[in-house]
Amino acid sequence: MREIQFREAVREAMSEEMRRDESVFLMGEEVAEYEGAYKVSQGMLKEFGEKRVIDTPISELGFAGISIGAAMNGIRPIVEFMTFNFAILAMDQIINCASKMLQMSGGQYNVPIVFRGPNGTAGQLAATHSQSFETMYAHIPGLKVITPANSYDAKGLLKSAIRDDDPIIFMESEKMYGDKGEVPESEYLLPIGLADVRKKGDDITLVSFGKILKVADEAAKALEKDGISAEVINLRTIRPLDYHTIVESVKKTNRLVVVEEAWPFCSISSEITYHVQQHAFDYLDAPVKRITQADTPFAFSPTLIEESLPNVQRVVEAAKNVLYLN
Repeated sequence: MREIQFREAVREAMSEEMRRDESVFLMGEEVAEYEGAYKVSQGMLKEFGEKRVIDTPISELGFAGISIGAAMNGIRPIVEFMTFNFAILAMDQIINCASKMLQMSGGQYNVPIVFRGPNGTAGQLAATHSQSFETMYAHIPGLKVITPANSYDAKGLLKSAIRDDDPIIFMESEKMYGDKGEVPESEYLLPIGLADVRKKGDDITLVSFGKILKVADEAAKALEKDGISAEVINLRTIRPLDYHTIVESVKKTNRLVVVEEAWPFCSISSEITYHVQQHAFDYLDAPVKRITQADTPFAFSPTLIEESLPNVQRVVEAAKNVLYLN
């Protein structure tokens, strides 16, 4: 199977869907003439023209509102935020309009729209440009939230998202755009709401998503060297969350560690922990552990960045702790 970059997988998904459906279009800051801040939309203006690849002013609230109005009238916008840190400015439109329109209209108006762009930490970008927002959007009924972990996930999930009739938050990572992964040349779709068991194991379950899944993968390899068999689950979709796959894994391994890039308070790992103790409590042989970012605004200093984020050593230590090995 061929290997392509994460940015190429996202571009292929958008381009294929735009060829398939003329109602699909892309809009955002610098997506057209500049071909995207991270070159995700490279070549798309030339192929689809300025009516379907549209540069916007630096006004997230404004172009989010325009796109929601377009979606309510039967068009399928893909809205690129240069970063989800800037999408804070559009949250009124996303939360008060896009997520609620189907209910408020009595089922008359779907909002088939994808809001996508980079999310989370990305090197020395400091506190206001290094935030993970999955929990904030997942908290809102009416929104679906997707965080792909590799090129394969990115293409298959984005194609499904573009075809979906509900508003979707599609959260990428600028630190992953250059990552390469295997992607089929033939068309494929990945179902929204179904996790991927990346590695089978019997001793402990590791759950993660997005780019921080790499840490869980490496921790599983490190544990394997010590004779510990870890099952690794890639959530793929944050809302709807695949509770079933997590619970069934915990029933087998009897132990759980959740690895998440975001802050600990009101986190996705908190939700997973609550659900597991509700539905698999009798199977747990140890308390659930979670490894998250430090509960503080993100630093600029490389030393503090390294200290703040989940790493392999912390995950391995947590796993051995619930296995009562340290």
